[in-house]
Amino acid sequence: RLGAEYADLEEIWKAEKGAVLGAANLKEEIEKVKAEIAKLQREGKLEQVAELQYGKLPELEAKLKSAAAAEAKGNKDGVVKNKLLRTQVGAEEIAEVVSRATGIPVSKMMQGERDKLLKMEELLHKRVVGQEEAIRAVSDAIRRSRAGLAEENRPYGSFLFLGPTGVGKTELCKALAGFLFDSEDHLIRIDMSEFMEKHSVARLIGAPPGYVGYEEGGYLTEQVRRHPYSVILFDEIEKAHPDVFNLLLQVMDHGTLTDNNGRKADFRNIILIMTTNAGASEAGRASIGFTRQDHSTDSLQIIDKQFSPEFRNRLDAIIPFKPLAIDIVAQVVDKFMFELETQLAEKRVSIVLEPEARLWIAERGFDPQMGARPMSRVIQEKIKKPLAEEILFGKLSAGGVARIGVADDELTFEVETVREISETA
Repeated sequence: RLGAEYADLEEIWKAEKGAVLGAANLKEEIEKVKAEIAKLQREGKLEQVAELQYGKLPELEAKLKSAAAAEAKGNKDGVVKNKLLRTQVGAEEIAEVVSRATGIPVSKMMQGERDKLLKMEELLHKRVVGQEEAIRAVSDAIRRSRAGLAEENRPYGSFLFLGPTGVGKTELCKALAGFLFDSEDHLIRIDMSEFMEKHSVARLIGAPPGYVGYEEGGYLTEQVRRHPYSVILFDEIEKAHPDVFNLLLQVMDHGTLTDNNGRKADFRNIILIMTTNAGASEAGRASIGFTRQDHSTDSLQIIDKQFSPEFRNRLDAIIPFKPLAIDIVAQVVDKFMFELETQLAEKRVSIVLEPEARLWIAERGFDPQMGARPMSRVIQEKIKKPLAEEILFGKLSAGGVARIGVADDELTFEVETVREISETA
C-alpha cells in the first residue's frame, strides 16, 4: 500500500514539476525574444523586429498567461491545496515556518477565533459527555480571557477539576489542547505523586548549583519554554508537597517562573489544570430517604480544608465533575465505537451495534469506583479481539460488515463479506 501511495505521489510531483519547468521555460524564452528584438532594433533590421514583436512574442505571452490562469483557477477551486511544489511563498508557508520556530499553532495565525469560540461547548461535547456544567464553566473562562477581560500577566486559565476517577477530567484536558492549540501533543501531564517529597520539588525548576542535573534545567520550566502554547495537567494535585503550591502561586500571580539558572519561563499562554479526587467520595455519597440529595457543597467543604485560601482565590474556577449515570455511559460507548469505526474504515469494515449490545457494553464498561475507565478494556477484549481475528484470518479480510448483538448474556458477531452484501443487494 505504501508503494502504491509513493508511486501516486511521484506521478503528481512529476506533473507539477513539468508545469513549473514549462512556465519557467516560457518566461526564459520571452526574455530571449525581447533581448533579440532590442538587438535587431539597434541593427536596423525592422522586418525581423516586426516578425518577433507582433508574431512570436504575443504567442509566448499568451501561453504564459494561459498557464497562470489555470494555476489561479486551481487555487480558487482548492485543487492545489496540497501541492507538492509551489512557485510562490504564501501566507500558509510563512505561518508554518513561524509555527515551527515559535510553537504557536498555525490556526492562531491563519484564522480568527471568534466563530470557533462561539461553538466551543459544542465541539468539546463531542469528546466529553455528561459534563455540561464543567464544559460551560471552562468555555466561559476561556472566552473571558480571549476577550481581554482577564489579567494580562496571568496564565490563559487556571482551573481545579474536582471529581471521581473516570468521569472525563483528563479527557477534557486533551480536548482543550486539541481545540485551542490544534493538537493533543500540546498537553503536558505531570503526575504529582512523584512530587510528594520536599527534595523532589526541585525537579520542576531545576537542581540547585552544585547538585546533579543543575545544567539540565527544570522539567516544568523547560517544557513551557519549548512549548509556550500548551495545557499543563497537574494530576492529583492534593498529593503534591506544599512547596509545589508555593511555585504555583507565583505562576498564577505573575505568569512567570524562574528556573535554577535565572531564566524565566512565560506562562501567559499556558492553561493550568489541576485535578483532584479530594471530596469525590462526599459528592458521590448515597442519599438518605427517597429523594436525591445534592452533596456538591460537602465536597467543596473538603476542598476548602484541603487547599489554602490563597491558592483557591487565584483559580479562575473550581469545576466539579459529576459521577456518570448509565445513560451517559451509553454515550461513552458511542464515542468509543465511532473511534473504532474510523480505524476500520481503511480496511473497508463497518460495524452495526445493536441497542442491546450497546447497553451490555455500557453496563460492563462502568464501575462506580472507577467510572468509565474499564470501558476501553471491555471493548478491547470483547470487540477488538474477535474483530482482529476475523480481519486477519476470517471473512472480513477483504472487508465487510460485523453486526454485534447479544445472546445468552454474551456478545455475538454476525459477519457479512463484501461478496455476500453485493449478492443480497
